[in-house]
Amino acid sequence: MKKRIVVALGGNAILTTDPSAKGQQKALAHTAYYLADFIEAGHELIITHGNGPQVGNLLLQQQLGATEKNPAMPVDTAVAMTQGSIGYWLENALVAELKKRNLSKNTATILTQVVVSETDPAFQAPSKPIGPFLSKEEMEVEKQQTSAVFVEDSGRGFRKVVPSPKPIDIVEYPVIQQMVENGIITIAGGGGGIPVVIKEGIYQGVEAVIDKDFASEKIAALVHADMLVILTGVDHVSINFNQPNQADLTKVRVAEIEKYIEDNQFAPGSMLPKVQAAITFIKENAKGKAVITSLENIKNLLEEETGTIITA
Repeated sequence: MKKRIVVALGGNAILTTDPSAKGQQKALAHTAYYLADFIEAGHELIITHGNGPQVGNLLLQQQLGATEKNPAMPVDTAVAMTQGSIGYWLENALVAELKKRNLSKNTATILTQVVVSETDPAFQAPSKPIGPFLSKEEMEVEKQQTSAVFVEDSGRGFRKVVPSPKPIDIVEYPVIQQMVENGIITIAGGGGGIPVVIKEGIYQGVEAVIDKDFASEKIAALVHADMLVILTGVDHVSINFNQPNQADLTKVRVAEIEKYIEDNQFAPGSMLPKVQAAITFIKENAKGKAVITSLENIKNLLEEETGTIITA
């Protein structure tokens, strides 16, 4: 039976060890191979994706080349720019993969603005890492050039952090819904969307990055998706992760997984936001399903419903 599915791509679906355009295009060709299974099965598909490394690298490139006559762009504009570049690569990768399968579908990317609140406490506590890891010396140089905030990340170096407010609304969701209803494979919400606030009825960009899983959930709820699929690096969400008694979660109800959150089973900034986004989607759409699994497990998900499947 045809379903409307929102698939949220993890960072490893776009960027591996090669940050060049060719490297990312190659990674997305690999990603498209798996995503095409949804389309071949006859489902309506909306694809969202992250952009943390890409937007961070773009900001760094702009800062290094900025002059008074050619200033660097703000974060919201950089998010829009990377929405365009990643969408362009992903569109072409999907068209190429579908052609191999003798399938023809229109594919389009929509620049997506996501409304946030100016009073969101996240603006007082920047926490979302973007861009590359820097040494202490590199970090000190950039701090002298900009007003950026940095944090040390698990002994791997220092990363720039920006506010990560929660999404309130998706400006373009009626257009996204119309596109998917007309059979168009839609790429939307890239990088969590372009963060905007409403001032005197006008949308204005702000310096922030929205978590792409929360933005994906908001899109899925607004377009009445049947399923939200959040892709990550593992086939299942686990409790007691990396311990002798690790256990994979397969089919789990919201009430049960909320108890695991209370027990601090999921790492903040890693699995926790994915689980929270999945729970929010189910609470807004009790008939829907949320799935957390890997890109490589898509075929098993479609055929056998394997992965971590969360229901009401």
